[in-house]
Amino acid sequence: MDRRNLTVLKEFILTGIEGHPELRVPFFGLFLIIYITSVVGNLGMIILTKVDNRLQTPMYFFLRHLAFIDLGYSTAVGPKMLTNLITNQNTIPYHWCATQLAFFIMFIISELFILSAMAYDRYVAICNPLLYTVIMSHKACWALVTIPYFYSAFLSLITTIKIFLSSFCGNNVISHFYCDSLPLLNLICSSTQEIEWIVLIFSAFNLVSSLLTVLVSYIRILVAILSMNAADGRQKAFSTCGSHLTVVVILYGTLFFMYVQPKSSHSFETDQLASVFYTLVIPMLNPLIYSLRNKEVKSALSRIWSNPCKLCL
Repeated sequence: MDRRNLTVLKEFILTGIEGHPELRVPFFGLFLIIYITSVVGNLGMIILTKVDNRLQTPMYFFLRHLAFIDLGYSTAVGPKMLTNLITNQNTIPYHWCATQLAFFIMFIISELFILSAMAYDRYVAICNPLLYTVIMSHKACWALVTIPYFYSAFLSLITTIKIFLSSFCGNNVISHFYCDSLPLLNLICSSTQEIEWIVLIFSAFNLVSSLLTVLVSYIRILVAILSMNAADGRQKAFSTCGSHLTVVVILYGTLFFMYVQPKSSHSFETDQLASVFYTLVIPMLNPLIYSLRNKEVKSALSRIWSNPCKLCL
């Protein structure tokens, strides 16, 4: 490798939403509304599940952490994307790019395992209701969120350090609107085989293991629900799972569309649209889904609205 071709990069250029420069302002307005709705919705969910006494259960403990994660990875991408749209300067400093990549990887991996923990929580609540408080103890709940956080932080640091300790060529144009691992690999001059294997193996493990946990949990839940004699019991069981199942289908459906389909089957523009969907739209939808489909959350919102002083306590 010719060392003269190596460059000490100080910044990267993000291609952003290409092809329609005349739509920058409408895109900015649309994405700003989506991001603000996401921030307000997720912050609201965090505060609501923290201050309302009737939402102090494992289900809402996990929901609070899901809202924190959604807020985290949408904030890792959203503000920089909005800044680039309005200023028409698609640059990001070298170290900011590394930071954005690290936080995005950490939060997206954490989301997968928090969703699987929520599926397990629903399984225990429906299939083992008498032992629910014993199995889903305070320590168990904290373990089910702490382990994914540490694991995702470890993977995030390994991937980010491996990428940014590699030798970059002169090209600093990232074919994306944020710093993602795969576009960055295309800019590296040195061998990327080790990094690619790390990304491939752990991505497959994260997707398969978390999805398998969700599928097994819901298969057991479905069997338990079908064996119930009372129609009211079946309806209540379905209603407690509906919001979570909707979130799971949306997220995994988007991820499988992005990474499982052959690249020849969809265009670069389609990939960008899907990326916008799971980085900005899904974090906005999650608190809306849990608010609109959950009677306990709606009741808690009514109580807070009628007595705002609870927020000061």
